[in-house]
Amino acid sequence: MNQDRTFEKPLVWPGNRSFAFTIFDDPDAQSLAGCRTVYDFLADLGLRTTVGVWPCAPIRKANSGGETCGNDQYLSYVSNLQKLGFEIGYHNTTPHSSFRSEVEQGLALFRNYFGSKQPLTMANHYNAEAIYWGCDRLTGTRRQVYRALQPGNKFFGHVPDSPYFWGDLCREQVRYCRNFVLRDINTLHGCPFMPYHDPKKPFVNTWYASSEGANVESFVETVSEANQEQLDREGGACIMYVHFGHGFVKNSRLDPRFRQLMTAVSKRNGWFVPVATLLDYLQQQNGAKTITPQQRATIEWRWLSRKLVRGTS
Repeated sequence: MNQDRTFEKPLVWPGNRSFAFTIFDDPDAQSLAGCRTVYDFLADLGLRTTVGVWPCAPIRKANSGGETCGNDQYLSYVSNLQKLGFEIGYHNTTPHSSFRSEVEQGLALFRNYFGSKQPLTMANHYNAEAIYWGCDRLTGTRRQVYRALQPGNKFFGHVPDSPYFWGDLCREQVRYCRNFVLRDINTLHGCPFMPYHDPKKPFVNTWYASSEGANVESFVETVSEANQEQLDREGGACIMYVHFGHGFVKNSRLDPRFRQLMTAVSKRNGWFVPVATLLDYLQQQNGAKTITPQQRATIEWRWLSRKLVRGTS
């Protein structure tokens, strides 16, 4: 465990809560039945999180399994989750690469389904229109290292002369975009300045980081009871990166470790709100932040080194 656990400014959480906890769930590999199993459980616990969706059904070969809002039953279910207080997030348009005109249609459909006023919270899917993704998540030497290990750029959402460009639409309609995923349950420990603007990535208004939980094994490792105790003690904030379609439900049953750990965290004195609500609060308390060159270098090296060793997303 990192012994240098310092923070920019102690936070007082609403309602005299001790810490904040939320989740952004990417829809990859998620069935409607599995979605119901997970979210009925979270709702019963009183947890309110962010449900990432694809607003459009695929029109070409999908690069990932998982339900989309093209399924009326799925759309009805996630719309009901929104009425219960869950946030609906954007995970690009559909589970395959989308050209600019298709992204425009997807954003319009998302607005039609889930409301037109609230700026979006998003997380990139690995489509060609992903914005500042692959090597372009990084700058300077870190970018060169990444490109040497994974040559070729496959992501063009921020490249104006690309048919996949939608950076101006992102800047107009998206408030928060996820970038670095870290191992620490206390996301604020690794990124105490979030949400932040990065002037080297001008098409994204503000970025946020997350804590590793891509599948059930990494999730239960991060959200262990010992780590929950750490989060509580530090008064921190956790935004879990999750695919609930990756092992959380088997034979129509929740993984028992996930059930036990989520039940445990729900009984703590936490502030359990969707991602945008948490990030709005951080911005209200700490002001609008612009990442400094030193902060950028530190978080990029931290993410890159862990990705090379452990495959962090």
